[in-house]
Amino acid sequence: MADTATATMGPLTVVTFPAEIDMATADAIGEQVAAALAPGVHAVIADMTATSFCDSAGINMLIRAKKQATAHGAELRLLLLSPNVLRVLKIQGVDAVLPIYHSLEEARQAR
Repeated sequence: MADTATATMGPLTVVTFPAEIDMATADAIGEQVAAALAPGVHAVIADMTATSFCDSAGINMLIRAKKQATAHGAELRLLLLSPNVLRVLKIQGVDAVLPIYHSLEEARQAR
């Protein structure tokens, strides 16, 4: 079971991701992100500050979550600090389709 948490701040919802996102945890995290896309939410911030590992299952989940957010008229924003995870996401081109922020305030203020 993925160790995640969700906090709603008006039109923003923050979903805290676990340390590792892999085949064993990606589906549960994706379900939590989907559940965060409630009416009136215009952005979900995927708080990956504790995440130190993300494999292809995690990347696929992020792309699916972005598509779900777009279908709900919302945006998925990544809050990410780990240089290793950032490097993997950049190699896979995720940074071209999902905005990546380095502080919660920056992610909250984005337009």
